[in-house]
Amino acid sequence: MSSALIISSYVAASRVGGFVQALALSAQGVEPKLVPTVLFGRHPGLGPPGGGAVGPETFFGVLSAAEAQDALRSDLILTGYFALAAQVEATADAIVRARALPVKPIILVDPILGDEETGLYIKPEVEDAVRDRLLPLADVLTPNLWELRRLTGLAAYDAQSAAAAARTLSRPVLISSIPCGPDQIGVLYVDGPVAWIASHAKAVTAPRGTGDLMTALFAAGLIQNLPPQTALARAVGGVADAVEASLAAGLADLPVASIMERLRAPLSRVILTTLA
Repeated sequence: MSSALIISSYVAASRVGGFVQALALSAQGVEPKLVPTVLFGRHPGLGPPGGGAVGPETFFGVLSAAEAQDALRSDLILTGYFALAAQVEATADAIVRARALPVKPIILVDPILGDEETGLYIKPEVEDAVRDRLLPLADVLTPNLWELRRLTGLAAYDAQSAAAAARTLSRPVLISSIPCGPDQIGVLYVDGPVAWIASHAKAVTAPRGTGDLMTALFAAGLIQNLPPQTALARAVGGVADAVEASLAAGLADLPVASIMERLRAPLSRVILTTLA
């Protein structure tokens, strides 16, 4: 039985962060375990979120107890949103311990720093901790295009320049929000000289959480030993299907439970090409 340890946000009424990732991994037959970094009632973009950051003592206690229950013996450790540098430090130490186990998990780091619309939306000391402690431990990174520029200091604005920037990180990188013409949006996967881009029709608007969902669906493909380009195409199609279902139903959030079969076998048309 496949399993994943997610260390990220828990938002009760919004399908974002670690919550939507746990649902998405469940849809793919992966048992999720979630250690929360924040406890919010709703996404902060919708108004006062309620709750707040999980303090260092509580966070470390939850992580330690989960580890005592074999949470590090998972196929995947996925890290996402952090509110405090101390959370990052504790997570990095746990990953080091996980890598000492006989069977090593895939370490997927989603370096959640900010986006085009908002800019940096975490504390500078958290950004420094993610960059200095987590990035060197990652097997795979999944930044958006803005975060890729932030991490590399390079001018990445399209697929070609994003691929060049990603290669400086010296590990496989999945980059979302790649412009692909006036009516297409894409996700780029780069692993050394190999680069694949999966694009689909751009929605007029989309609920929050698409990047979190993308990361989880791609990670599920890696756990299932799919070729990266296959995992990429399925993940992009799954997100496109979720956005389409959300808009069709007039929902403010991404549906997951109602479209689990489509997340496993998406219907949306995805164009998969190699990047020359």
